[in-house]
Amino acid sequence: MKPICPLLLLIFLSCFPLPDSAMAKTLGAGLSLNQPTSLSEILGNPEPYIGKKIQLQGVIVDVCEKRGCWLYISGDRPFEKIRFKVLDGEIVIPLEARGKPGTVEGVLEKFVLSRDEVIARRRHHAEERGETFDPASVTSGETIYQLRGLGAEIDGI
Repeated sequence: MKPICPLLLLIFLSCFPLPDSAMAKTLGAGLSLNQPTSLSEILGNPEPYIGKKIQLQGVIVDVCEKRGCWLYISGDRPFEKIRFKVLDGEIVIPLEARGKPGTVEGVLEKFVLSRDEVIARRRHHAEERGETFDPASVTSGETIYQLRGLGAEIDGI
């Protein structure tokens, strides 16, 4: 049996599209920046990034189960993540994105929350997940950062 010429094999394989699982799904406006910034750099010194469009790469660790209106993307350090929030219905993030690598773009926002606002936010998130929430677990306000989502590419969905 003669070996197949590598060039002929390449030509033959190029005639067939890649399966959907090998392609990235574009959401919203897609991506416009050329390079991602590391989440650790942003969270280490967030002030220069507030109000600026940034791009992040990581693994999608969670997705809104109700409307697909947010996701959490991992950072470059263990247990580091940030919320990517879109307007309800503007972009719908599929649940299948969970566990997939992705790239997101958005504008970094800063929210300084009082204790009561933290309680309301955590209560809402617990209700979304069908979990119980104890308001006594919140002892103070907090500052959070999130991306106002503009576009994304998620691999394998």
